[in-house]
Amino acid sequence: MAATGHGHPVNQLELADWRRRVAELYARVRAEADPAQGHAVWRAGRDEMFRHHPQSPLPADDPLRGTGLPYLPYDSALRFELPVIPAESQRLPLATGADGTTTLERIGRVEIPGIGSLDVWWIAQYGGGLFVPLRDATAGAQTYGGGRYLLDTAKGADLGGTAEALVIDLNFAYHPSCRYDPEWVCPLAPPGNRVAAAVGAGEVLGPDAG
Repeated sequence: MAATGHGHPVNQLELADWRRRVAELYARVRAEADPAQGHAVWRAGRDEMFRHHPQSPLPADDPLRGTGLPYLPYDSALRFELPVIPAESQRLPLATGADGTTTLERIGRVEIPGIGSLDVWWIAQYGGGLFVPLRDATAGAQTYGGGRYLLDTAKGADLGGTAEALVIDLNFAYHPSCRYDPEWVCPLAPPGNRVAAAVGAGEVLGPDAG
């Protein structure tokens, strides 16, 4: 949920606590038998963190601290457990500000019914992790122009799966931290994570966006 890096000094213990809380939140989501209830848990947990945590990407005077982050209603038809299909290996270095360069390694792709193909990346930093960003036809209008994230397991954003498949729930698409504060530097969706379809789910810019 947090960006890979940002342009100002960070308190490492605060950042570790933010990531710990993200991981705990997604664990609570995975424990819910009803995905829609899990989504409600996720929304409430994100709002709490964005309002009160010292590592919140929201500026202190941002009205979203009071209103909460805006989302489209949960749609159960947009939740999938998808096999990871082999794809040609690719390494993609991305500049991430003060953190230097983050290297992504493509490990496969998922085919989302009615949406298209998305590359699945492994983050070759930290202890590694899966990364699935998304830029769809709503970008720049209803959602952030740089796209959104579906999974970022290095930061705890993990909806589960198996050794062969991933849970991809488009209702959990969320904006990277650079959407809220340009001081943050976020890896954005590369070409293999851009689709022509409009994904009418997840976090949006606001109730009147688009």
